[in-house]
Order: sequence, then structure tokens, then C-alpha cells
Amino acid sequence: MALTPLMTTHATTKGGRDGRTSLEGGKMVLGMSLPKELAGASATEGMNPEQLFAMGWSSCYGQAILALANKHGVDASRASVTCVVTLNKDETSFALTAELKVSIPGEDADKVKALAEDAHSICPYSKATRGNVPVTLTVI
Repeated sequence: MALTPLMTTHATTKGGRDGRTSLEGGKMVLGMSLPKELAGASATEGMNPEQLFAMGWSSCYGQAILALANKHGVDASRASVTCVVTLNKDETSFALTAELKVSIPGEDADKVKALAEDAHSICPYSKATRGNVPVTLTVI
């Protein structure tokens, strides 16, 4: 199946986890900060890649929830998605794990669970990480 490009974005970082990252044309510039857990000075001075990844994934996955809600008979207008990204280390390298938490107050938990699983199958972030990042889906 051929892919049709819909949009492209560019980000450039200088200085790695303790540097600065910017979107094309300077639309947004963020200071990056090595977290204390990784021997950094302070987590309050900037963002880290895992935080930015969690923000993007929760937003993208939330849109997949909205796109599929009617199919599952769910009103997703009050949906909330939290993405928890954890950086893990073994003897030789680093790896990510994630949890996607979906809350839709007043909706049937089984319907929301089916919706969450369906959304996980179409979300571009979920597709990109499938087989590489262990993901837990949780309905809260």
C-alpha cells in the first residue's frame, strides 16, 4: 500500500538532551534539560524528549479516540487521554515503555475498552511504536 504524504514537519536540536530544540521557521523553541534521574542538574529548566513524545502521543491517540467514538456508540466529547512514557535501562542500552490511559466519564467501560483498542490500531504513534515499545492500554 502506497503512502500519501499529508504533512511534514522539521525539528532541529543542538546540544542533545541539554540543548535547545526548535521547529522549522522558529515557530517554537524549547530548552531541553537532562532530568535529575539521568544525572542532570534540574528537570525544571527545560523539557526532555520523553515528555515531548508523551504530549504528542496523547494528542494523536486522543484524536483517534474522537474519530472512532461513533463507531463504538460512545460520546467522546469528554474524553481525556494520558500517555505515560518511561525510559528504562538494561545492562547495555535504553528502551521506552508506555501506558495510554483513557477516561470518558459516564460511558460504559467495556465500550471504552473496545474503542481504546481500536484507536490503538489506527493512531500513527501507536503504529510507529508497535513491536518496539511495550504499551499498556488502561481505561480509567
